[in-house]
Amino acid sequence: MTVTELPGPTAPAAGRRVTPTARLILPADADRDAWLLARRNGIGSSDIAAMLGLSKYGNELTVYYDKRGELPLDDEDSEPAYWGRSVEENIARRWAASNRTSVRRIGLVANVDRPWQMCTLDRRVNTCPIEPGVVCALEIKHRHQMKAPLFRRGCPDDVLAQTLHQADVCGFEHMHVGVLIGSCDYRHFTVRVADHQQLVLDLRAAAAELWQRIVDGRPPVLAADADPDPLIDLYRRLHPDRSGVVHIDRDGDAQSALDDYLQATADVTAAKNRQKAAKARMLAALGAAEMAVMGDRPAFSIEQRSKETADIAALRERWPEAYADCVEDRPYDQLTIPNDVRKRHAA
Repeated sequence: MTVTELPGPTAPAAGRRVTPTARLILPADADRDAWLLARRNGIGSSDIAAMLGLSKYGNELTVYYDKRGELPLDDEDSEPAYWGRSVEENIARRWAASNRTSVRRIGLVANVDRPWQMCTLDRRVNTCPIEPGVVCALEIKHRHQMKAPLFRRGCPDDVLAQTLHQADVCGFEHMHVGVLIGSCDYRHFTVRVADHQQLVLDLRAAAAELWQRIVDGRPPVLAADADPDPLIDLYRRLHPDRSGVVHIDRDGDAQSALDDYLQATADVTAAKNRQKAAKARMLAALGAAEMAVMGDRPAFSIEQRSKETADIAALRERWPEAYADCVEDRPYDQLTIPNDVRKRHAA
């Protein structure tokens, strides 16, 4: 019989070395707020993915401001994170059962020689199924079924970076990965440090550089083609309550950004107009028909569809209780550009 959790009394005490090169900072059952605060004292494995631009939830600047304590504690899970944690135990049990071994939770650990290098191990493996006597751990993932192709030949880049960082923190020769894709596609892999020695060194060096920037208060400079979505979210979180006025230079970056925004808006408008004009020409070609064919293959067709819509004003007036239960007012940030600025740009 496989037991996936060791009893509470066997849990190690904080400060004790729990891997070849790491000591325990906080046990797995520590308060979540305490964990969120403690992980600000170093670079963790999820930070590595953000640092490399492999996470849609953050980037180097997000990590920087979080570690500096300038962002609110992220005490609310995203939906993927919530469900990932909810099924974590089942994935751990599946991995342990299929490998005839057992695992246990450890908690937040830090490298003894590089205390800024941290990670939260999902599970410590009690007896390695492929190399008995070798200390290792299990990384657990739950991914959407659309991500299945990324796991065809092994772990995708973000998971590989995270597991290699954990192995470097803890002094492991290898890490196991158990992943549930969708609701019933289970897979497992082994990541060996020897196969990625240069990458491990590169990850350590990049994390060390970022940590030094955090200590010195020098924000990193992102590449020009960095994903803008995490940046927009970062600035929203950094400045939830805005007030006052900032003065910008005519030849400065803010003016350049404004010009780019207005030009992109004009390009989108022009593209939509071209699309509508093309649609009108396609409808003219159809005449009274519903499908156009080219040779023996369909080229395009037109179909009548319907979609549900709600009259919010009527709902509020006639059924105020249903309105209160069903309608949520979600705040959002909207850029407002005066018409005279738009006209000057268009000219």
